Amino acid sequence: MGTTEMNRNTENDGNSFDDDPLALCLSPPRINQSYQHPPPQSPPPPQFPTNLPSLAAGASTSTVVFSQEPTPLRLLRTRRNPTQSPRGGKGDIVPTPFPWATDRRATVHSLRYLLSHGLSTIAGDVQCKECEHQYQIEFDLKKKYAEIVTYFVANQSTMRDRAPSIWMNPILPDCSFCEKTCCVKPIISLKKKTNWLFLFLGQMLGCCTLAHLKYFCKHTKNHRTGAKDRVLYLTYLTLCKQLDPKVPLI
Repeated sequence: MGTTEMNRNTENDGNSFDDDPLALCLSPPRINQSYQHPPPQSPPPPQFPTNLPSLAAGASTSTVVFSQEPTPLRLLRTRRNPTQSPRGGKGDIVPTPFPWATDRRATVHSLRYLLSHGLSTIAGDVQCKECEHQYQIEFDLKKKYAEIVTYFVANQSTMRDRAPSIWMNPILPDCSFCEKTCCVKPIISLKKKTNWLFLFLGQMLGCCTLAHLKYFCKHTKNHRTGAKDRVLYLTYLTLCKQLDPKVPLI
């Protein structure tokens, strides 16, 4: 076979390879050697600031240590019911501070009991704000109680569970020594020794502090939160019912 014929066969074989689709699928992929990946670039050298102050000779460096202190846990406190009984160690039984008081805190005997035992007058300690003289005054139990109940029954519907101004700002008695008017105030001692019946009959419960009135409501199972006029109203209402449980008050 001559050279011319071999070149013709080779050319025919190349054309048949391009025209055969099966040959194209089985042939290895052609690598384009003309494309080359660019060489990797090295990162730029780090740049340090030139305006940092230099440490003086002999200066020592210190290391700052951040301490992580545990966050204190908040203890959940159970809310106490305002009408619940006192805490342990403070029982309801106390020595009777007055003949008309019972051995229960903030509780007085009934009107029938007091009258049957000859307790028709109730005494209490007072002091004049002008001459500062201290002495005792007495109230007629039956008469003063009737005055308060009559006023209470006639005005309860308009009070709206709040003490009126005449109870919030009591009219004080006159002094028997310097004869000044409206200047005698009651001497109010410790809470458990408060002369509740005397203050009630003299309509001077408004002279008590809010703490005293809350103490009374606490130990008589009344709601003791709120403004002073509300707890003062409950104090008058409770004492009326202690003296006469059948009193026509709601």
